[in-house]
Amino acid sequence: TGLIIGFVLALDRSWWVEKHNRHHNNPNNVALDPDADLPVLAFTKDQALKKRGIYRFIVKHQAPFFYPMLLFEGLGLRLAGIVYLLTHKIKYPVIEPMLIIGHFVVYFGLLFSLLSTGHAVLFFIVHQAVFGLIVGSAFAPNHKGMLVVEEGEEMDFFRRQVLTSRNMRAHPITDFWYGGLNYQIEHHLFPNMPRNNLKETQKVTKAFCKEHSIPYHETGVIQSQKE
Repeated sequence: TGLIIGFVLALDRSWWVEKHNRHHNNPNNVALDPDADLPVLAFTKDQALKKRGIYRFIVKHQAPFFYPMLLFEGLGLRLAGIVYLLTHKIKYPVIEPMLIIGHFVVYFGLLFSLLSTGHAVLFFIVHQAVFGLIVGSAFAPNHKGMLVVEEGEEMDFFRRQVLTSRNMRAHPITDFWYGGLNYQIEHHLFPNMPRNNLKETQKVTKAFCKEHSIPYHETGVIQSQKE
């Protein structure tokens, strides 16, 4: 299934699994979470001060730049996967690159065979920008603006997953749009659980957090964007 998804979206399976597992083990850890170490974003003051050149300018204004930058998220994910393919040992060294190449052959083949050159280029730009915005908007509320764990800071598994994650209140539209990732706390506590069960699991998690006086952060979609 992972290989099929890799072909459809042009995302390398080995890269995604490795990055995703590292993130789940240490969410919002500035030293260990790959999603908390991005060249165009800063999650701590120290990270911001280490930026240089254009990156420092972007980080200085990262709040208003954030949504325009999401337009490039799709291309960034593909590029990161391709770089990983070329520089790391992957699980399927023949199949994975063939699937990525196959995606681009089919994708651009369809575009330029069905549309004029100008329309094909325009479609590519709009399609990739919308894809990046949708994917980025689904990922962004999960952890950004939540507790950042400093390098070497000790924290037990439960608190590490709950305190760094943000849930968005359940609603049929929200559940559909985020595909269950709006139950981010439960997703991190039980990463292998089918997402259709996360809503029921939330009742248990909330009660456990209340019993042990552990903050459980849940908010609406608009408020999550503000945060």
